[in-house]
Amino acid sequence: MGTLQTWRKAYGAIKDSTKVGLAKVNSEFKDLDIAIVKATNHVECPPKERHVRKIFAATSAVRPRADIAYCIYALARRLSKTRNWTVALKTLIVIHRTLREGDPTFKEEMLTYSHRGNILQISNFKDDSSPLAWDCSAWVRTYALFLEERLECFRVLKYDIESERLMRSPQGAPKGHSRTRTLGCVDLLEQLPALQQLLFRLISCQPEGAACGNYLIQYALALVLKESFKIYCAINDGIINLVDMFFEMSKYDAIKALDIYKRAGQQAENLSDFYEFCKCLDLARNFQFPTLRQPPPSFLATMEEYVREAPRVGSGSSKALEYQETNLLTYNQEEEAPPPSESEKAPVEEEKEPPAEVKEPPETTPEPEAQPATTGDLLVVFLSPFISSFALGL
Repeated sequence: MGTLQTWRKAYGAIKDSTKVGLAKVNSEFKDLDIAIVKATNHVECPPKERHVRKIFAATSAVRPRADIAYCIYALARRLSKTRNWTVALKTLIVIHRTLREGDPTFKEEMLTYSHRGNILQISNFKDDSSPLAWDCSAWVRTYALFLEERLECFRVLKYDIESERLMRSPQGAPKGHSRTRTLGCVDLLEQLPALQQLLFRLISCQPEGAACGNYLIQYALALVLKESFKIYCAINDGIINLVDMFFEMSKYDAIKALDIYKRAGQQAENLSDFYEFCKCLDLARNFQFPTLRQPPPSFLATMEEYVREAPRVGSGSSKALEYQETNLLTYNQEEEAPPPSESEKAPVEEEKEPPAEVKEPPETTPEPEAQPATTGDLLVVFLSPFISSFALGL
């Protein structure tokens, strides 16, 4: 077995040097082609920084779009033709790092290129040269699915989670708050499912078997782990925003919002398990992991009850606001004895003039105006994951 592996390494080195020689002679983008081959060679170590930086320079905004498109084409060709897990993984790492650290034009061109044929769809990729290669091949396919979902999330949100949070701090926004905290209902119901699907793909990037202890796999997993913090922050801020407006939603929107809320609770549990797994790996030395807390089940029951009674159309009805006040104060306990006695007075007056008195309850609706503060307090207590307590390590 040792002799076979030595031969494979020698054969891979010969292939790399041959490709470099051909690029020097035949390629119009000689420097870029050489940088790609050297950054994604058969050596089982992370791509060298000097070659990655050359790729960043070739895909910067000052370069023609045709040059960026060629870089994507060259990376796609490298990924589709290899049957070696090391080359495939290093190619995906280069793509991932360029998406994270490169110019935004690279993301835009990747979206355009993916419409013609997604370069990240490598569901049939496998390297069965050894048990390690077999396990690593499975993780390479999962990693590619995460990157593909990352692009899809960028298409839906029209901004990148990584750069968006950095851009919001100078504008005086509260620290740790993502754009999802201030979105309207329509945009929120569209963007939160996309973020949750991205988090699902991220949690799936848990290596198995021999791949767990491989250094190159852990290097790529660290890139994935860094993104989990900001993705979860965006989802959490969106959930807080969602609950704030939940009791003003129509029945149709409330049903979708409830499904999102339930999935967020389950994903918080899954992400916590994922963090526990990562703490056992060598890469954990560079991270401080947050403590994720579940929302109270009684609040979920309150939301489910509202869905059963919510209006079919429209939003912001007085009935929804009264419902919100009643249930949240019940959730806060005790002091709801006085309101029943006042509600008993209304029926007595209704006997005198039924049409006129039916409209008098809205005069008591100043009480719901104070409700958003109560809702906010509940959310801060139960939904905050305390993300600010850890360093992102970026």
